[in-house]
Amino acid sequence: MQPIRLIRSVLTVGGWTLLSRGAGFARDVMMAAYLGAGPVADAFNVAFSLPNMFRRFFAEGAFNMAFVPMFAKKLEAGEDAKGFARDAFNGLAAVLIVFSVIGTLAMPWLVWAMASGFAGDARFDMAVTFGQISFSYILFISLVALLSGVLNAFGHFTEAGFVPVLMNLIFIAAMLLAKHLGWDMGTTLAWTVPVTGVAQLAFTWVSAARIGFSFAPGLPRITPELKRLAAIAAPAVLAGGVVQINLLVGRQVASYTEGAVSWLVYADRLYQLPLGVVGIAIGTVLLPDLSRRLRANDAAGGRASFNRGTEFALLLTLPAAVALVALALPLTTVLYQRGAFDAQDAEMTAIALAIYGAGLPAFVLHKVFQPLFYARENTRAPFVYAVVSMVVNVALAVGLYPLFGFAAAALGTTLSGWVMVWQLWRGAQPMGPEAQFDTRMKQRFPRIAAASAAMGAVLWGGAELLAPALALHGWRYAALAVLIAAGMAVYGAAGLALGAFRKSDFAALRRQR
Repeated sequence: MQPIRLIRSVLTVGGWTLLSRGAGFARDVMMAAYLGAGPVADAFNVAFSLPNMFRRFFAEGAFNMAFVPMFAKKLEAGEDAKGFARDAFNGLAAVLIVFSVIGTLAMPWLVWAMASGFAGDARFDMAVTFGQISFSYILFISLVALLSGVLNAFGHFTEAGFVPVLMNLIFIAAMLLAKHLGWDMGTTLAWTVPVTGVAQLAFTWVSAARIGFSFAPGLPRITPELKRLAAIAAPAVLAGGVVQINLLVGRQVASYTEGAVSWLVYADRLYQLPLGVVGIAIGTVLLPDLSRRLRANDAAGGRASFNRGTEFALLLTLPAAVALVALALPLTTVLYQRGAFDAQDAEMTAIALAIYGAGLPAFVLHKVFQPLFYARENTRAPFVYAVVSMVVNVALAVGLYPLFGFAAAALGTTLSGWVMVWQLWRGAQPMGPEAQFDTRMKQRFPRIAAASAAMGAVLWGGAELLAPALALHGWRYAALAVLIAAGMAVYGAAGLALGAFRKSDFAALRRQR
């Protein structure tokens, strides 16, 4: 895959992710209006985070990081990729069926482990009930992740990209029905979770069948290749477990302040927009591409893909991070403050959003650096780095709680994220030319940073100037739109003037289309 084609694939995945995040934002705005940051919202957010936490633990973060490189290399070598994928599908399904049953039965202990601050009030019982209803989602979405890995390896990014869009559309329809028919909103949301899982699995199943990869359920076969997959995945599973411990620490710290779990979740949703569009998209495309290049001994092509992916990530992520910090309060006030979500909720969410925004480049760079390791089937090093980051996160989140309250959870996440980036960068240096920054990357990075700083100054001043309009219900959307448009214009002009990017870059992309 040439660098321009790589960027085009990233744009495809990023475009679908943008659409998904947009639909997800509409879902969150509706949830904020209907539930606010009260007990029902806290209970549902904890319950929904449980299957999603284990999904990242089993499928997206660990299993797929081992599965995709092996599958892509089998495709490149003309080996039995289909049989390997079938065995992996059946093996993963068997493990997850057992795990889903155990998790549903153990839900009171899981909720306590996630949010012990709920104990003794109504949030605990609600979270247990919602969790028992929704936990089976892990089975469906983990199999979806595997099928999406197959589709991505074939370059079918559109089908895999539509999956999260489908989830958010179903959630929006369910809330509208609940409002119209008078259903309990919390219970409706809980039952919607497994329904979306079934719909997503059906869609990816059909999409994979269309390219010749139909999977008939069957008993798992313990083949030598599946054993090797398990051996490679084991450190990644452990690394995924460490990452989820970080999430547990944040939820635990927040659970002792009523509403804080929801504040963190709503802030998380906003910074996840650029993270998903840029970071996840690049990681999705870069991993199979680097795996193929390693198989073909194409060091020059691997280095070009890595550098252009990093450059593209920073080009979009640095200004997004600056904007999230500079416009944290206007964003949360304009986008969330309505119905049951009041001004204090908006202010607390803004604090978390600004802290997460400062860590956004780190979270994106994780997705850029990790494929360098996973493409080489090296899952041990990221696990060691994740353990170090976990220790930093726990120390900061717990240690700073007396000083900063719930915001300590966000601080721990952001600072440990930068520690993880530093470790990944240091660990990648001995890998050879594929992991080295080229001259173009070294020249453009400081220019991208300077253009982002210029944009940040304009946004900060503009937010002060338009503060009265941002507080008026009739004008706040227009005022925020003006700020965003001004920021984009300043960044574009400064970037061109400083040489952070050139018109020829976009012309080359258009020619490839």
